[in-house]
Amino acid sequence: MAKNQRQHRIGKILENNLVTSQAQLVELLGAEGIVATQATVSRDLEELGAIKVRVSGGESVYAVPELPKDQSVPEDHLKRVMSDWVVEITFSSVIVLLRTPPGCAHVVASALDRSQMSEIIGTVGGDDTVMVIASEKVGGQLVADKLSRLAGL
Repeated sequence: MAKNQRQHRIGKILENNLVTSQAQLVELLGAEGIVATQATVSRDLEELGAIKVRVSGGESVYAVPELPKDQSVPEDHLKRVMSDWVVEITFSSVIVLLRTPPGCAHVVASALDRSQMSEIIGTVGGDDTVMVIASEKVGGQLVADKLSRLAGL
């Protein structure tokens, strides 16, 4: 099963079940014939923007915010993604280019999109390159500097 299909199923499972742990989610996926490790489920939850919410009774369960604007990531997550996957940053005017290992750009682009950084208008993720569009008020150099600090470059 492809990752996007598995993540779609995870979203459906979280909509219809009170899932309190990653181990429980692995079991629920297994009941549907989907084999996944806890590490894979952990990455999927992160990429889906899943958060833990408290339900009646005080229990914490996983949920995926319905609206993209609600799918924000904390700065420590963005810092981890940037330091793990970004290997080079360059800029020109309002465009910042981030280089990643092959196949990793979409993870960085998604994290930046969900970071809700006001300095960033949007991103386009390719295979090993993310194009970040900075706001004109801020410019590419300041965004590149901020992203470089987050990436530890």
